[in-house]
Amino acid sequence: MAETIDRKDLEKKMEEEGRLPPGQSLTLKFPILHYGSVPQFDPVTWRFKIWGEVEEELSWSWDEFNQLPRTEVLLDIHCVTKWSKFDTRWQGVSLRSLIEGGYIKLKPGAAYLLQHAEGGYTTNLPLEIALQDNFLLATHFDGKPLTPEHGAPVRGMVGHIPDRPELKTAYFWKGAKWLKGLEFLSEDQMGFWEKAGYHNEGDVWKEQRRR
Repeated sequence: MAETIDRKDLEKKMEEEGRLPPGQSLTLKFPILHYGSVPQFDPVTWRFKIWGEVEEELSWSWDEFNQLPRTEVLLDIHCVTKWSKFDTRWQGVSLRSLIEGGYIKLKPGAAYLLQHAEGGYTTNLPLEIALQDNFLLATHFDGKPLTPEHGAPVRGMVGHIPDRPELKTAYFWKGAKWLKGLEFLSEDQMGFWEKAGYHNEGDVWKEQRRR
């Protein structure tokens, strides 16, 4: 009972602060939702690939990926299934830092990002959103490595940074679990759920759930 009361009180607080998007409910848990089974991770054979509208295609081993610049971000995350979790702490690699640091060199035509995950799963984002502070190639949650169920070893992470209203925020599915590569595109290409009828943009504040 106490947890229920605390949840409702916190939800009301988030709503009053303008942090709860329309149609969402606060959760104190971390629901696990995904398509297909949880893949096995082998750090010896795992590769992370970069291709498409880039000057040079790249492939990093797990050890090499862990040598990339690290960052941490505090995010409110909002699932299209109508749950929201607030003040979640993520650590990983910022795509913008990779581009600004010269690790990835984009061609002038690069305008969209397609995330490729295990099992053939994909999801798309405009490059302008993927380069914001609220998008991360996450390896850790709350100071601990991601669990397999939550997308280990790397998942795309997109959420809302409190007090940053200028940042566009998409629903949680726009960050792919078990991420293994990024394809930069000159034209938009819909991913798995987008092809299945989910909204192509998925803006949480506009409640863009389905087309």
